[in-house]
Amino acid sequence: MKKLLAALLAMMMLFSCVAAMADAGSEPDWTEYNTLIAEVKAETDFVEREAKMHQAEDILMATGAILPIYYYNDLYMQKPGVDGIYSNLFGFKFFQYATVEGSDTLRLNLASEPDHLDPALNSSVDGACLAIASFGGLYTYDAEGNLKPDFATGYEMSEDGLTYTFTMRDGLKWSDGSDLTAKDFEYSWKRAADPQTAADYSYMFNGIKGYPDNLAVTASEDGKTLTVELDAPCAYMLDLMAFPAFYAVNQACVESVEGWQENPGAWANEAGFVTSGPFTLTEWTHNNSMTYTKNPNYYDAENVKLEKLQFMLSADDTAIYAAYQAGDVDFIDSVPTDEIQNLKDSEEFHIIDNLGTYYVCFNVKSPLFDGKTVEQAAAMRLAFSKLVDRDYIIETVGQCEQKPANAFIPEGMADGNGGVFKANDDAYTYPDAENVGYYDYEVDVEGAIELLKQAGFEFDDNGMLSASTPISFEYLTNESSGHVAIAECIQQDLAAVGITMTIRTCDWNVFLDDRKAGNYDIARNGWIADFNDPINMLEMWTTDSGNNDCQFGR
Repeated sequence: MKKLLAALLAMMMLFSCVAAMADAGSEPDWTEYNTLIAEVKAETDFVEREAKMHQAEDILMATGAILPIYYYNDLYMQKPGVDGIYSNLFGFKFFQYATVEGSDTLRLNLASEPDHLDPALNSSVDGACLAIASFGGLYTYDAEGNLKPDFATGYEMSEDGLTYTFTMRDGLKWSDGSDLTAKDFEYSWKRAADPQTAADYSYMFNGIKGYPDNLAVTASEDGKTLTVELDAPCAYMLDLMAFPAFYAVNQACVESVEGWQENPGAWANEAGFVTSGPFTLTEWTHNNSMTYTKNPNYYDAENVKLEKLQFMLSADDTAIYAAYQAGDVDFIDSVPTDEIQNLKDSEEFHIIDNLGTYYVCFNVKSPLFDGKTVEQAAAMRLAFSKLVDRDYIIETVGQCEQKPANAFIPEGMADGNGGVFKANDDAYTYPDAENVGYYDYEVDVEGAIELLKQAGFEFDDNGMLSASTPISFEYLTNESSGHVAIAECIQQDLAAVGITMTIRTCDWNVFLDDRKAGNYDIARNGWIADFNDPINMLEMWTTDSGNNDCQFGR
C-alpha cells in the first residue's frame, strides 16, 4: 500500500506539470513543450541541453499518451550463400554490397506496398531502406555502423561550429547520366523544408538558419561545395547528412509531372524515375513486386556485384515465410509469431540490435476523453499503461529477448554529452522516487483502478467498471500477425477491469494515413531512432512535426 500511495503521489506531481500547461478540455496545452524543444535545439551548453531533454521527456510521459511496450531489436532470416548485407541501430539495411552465391539477383521482402519512395516524404523504415538502395546523401554508414563520406569527400567546420562546408565527390552522375552537384542538394533540402512539400521530416531542417522559407544552404557556382549555416552547433550533424530526408533528388524529374506542386511525391509513384544510388527502380507491379536494377552511373558501381534486387511486397508473415521456405526469397525480416521459437537456433535466423521503442499511442483529441479534464485524461491513459503485461507480450509475441520499456527514449541512447541518457550522473538520477509512477512498467491493477476513479469512473465490488461509466474504444493496427497478437494481449489486459477494446486492422498505407491524420482512438506505433541523440525522440512530438501522431497541440 505504501508503494501504491507513493506512486499515486508521484502521479499527481506529474499531472500538475501537465495541468499547468492546460487549456480548456482534455488536451494538454503544448506550448511549453514546443518552447522547450526549441531551447534544446538552440542550447550550446551540453549539460544544460541534456537536462532540458530529461524535462521534455518527463512532460511527454506525464500526458500518458505514450504507452511504451518494449525496446526494439530486429530479426531477419538469410539464406546460406547470401553475404554482404548489413544493418545499423536505426533499422537501415544496406544491400548494395551483397552477394548471392550462384546468382546476380537478391530476392527479398521488407514490407508491403511502400507509402513513399520520395526520400523527402518517406517516414517508414522500409521506405528508408529503399531510399538507401536508390539514392544517396553526403554521408552514409559502413558495415560497422560508422559514418563515412558518400557523395561528399569530407567537410570543414568553422570554429564556432555554425558553418559546415562539404566538398562534393568528383564525377557524380544521376542515373540518366546528367551531372549531380552540390546544387542538387541545395534544391533538395530547400524543397524538403518547404511547408508546401509537407514532408513529415521537415522539422529536421529547423536547425539550419532561415528555416523553413530561406534555408541557409548554398552551393558554389561550380557545384563543387555546399555551405550550410546553423543556428546553433549540432552534435549530430553528420548523422543528418546520412539520413534519407537529406538525400538529393533530381529537380527535372520531380518537376516533370503535371501538378507536382500539389502532389510533390507524384514523380516517384511509378518505376523509371531518376535516381543516384546503387540501384534504380525499373519494374513495379503495385502491391505485388518491385525490381531494382544496378545503376551503371553510380560512383561506386564497380563494387556493386548484384544486377538486381527483387522485392516481394507483402505484410502477410505467413506468406512471406512460406516464400522463404520454398526458396522464392533469400532474405526476410519478419517471421510468424508461432514460428519464432522453432527458428531461433537456426543459423539462418538472426537477432540484431536496434535503438528504438515499440509503443502504443493515444490520440489526445479522441472522443474517448470527451468531458474529462487534462488531469483526468492523463489518469485514464496512465491507468491503461499499468494494466499492460509487457513481460507476457515479450515472452509470447516478441520472443527475441526484447527489454520491457518504461519510457519512450530507449536504453542505451547517448545523451549528446559523452554519456548515456538513461544512466545516472551528477545531473540526473534514473529512475528515482519522484518519477517511478510512470516509469514503473510492472502490472498494477489496483493502481490502475485508483487512477480511473480519479478520472471519474466507478467500479463494482469485484473491481470491474460499472455499467454507468463504461470505457469502450477502437485500437488501430496494420495487418501483421505480430502486431495483431500484441493488440490481443492488450485487449485481454484491459478487459481485466471491464474495458472494452475492439481491434481494427487495415493495409499498411491506410494504417499510416489514418494514424497520421488522427483517425483513431489508440494505435500501435514504433519509433526506431534516426540518429543516436534523444532530440530525435523528442522533437517528433512538437505541434508542427509530421510525426506527431498523438496530435499534441493540433
